[in-house]
Amino acid sequence: MAVKVSKGRAKIHIKPSKKGTLRKAMGAKKGEKLSESEMRSKLAAAKRSGNTAMVKKLVFALNARKWRH
Repeated sequence: MAVKVSKGRAKIHIKPSKKGTLRKAMGAKKGEKLSESEMRSKLAAAKRSGNTAMVKKLVFALNARKWRH
């Protein structure tokens, strides 16, 4: 994940191969919103199981909900 700065705002570049992987893992269809409560419950389960890749994706998604984009 590279951060590029242009016109004072940071741009985040997500690899095309990683786009949509959280949605697939959660079983959501394209265009369907992921609920915050569902993501938080999956985050707790991922932490318990030790699935670090899923934890990173969920934390990023939860943080990105707060951004003004």
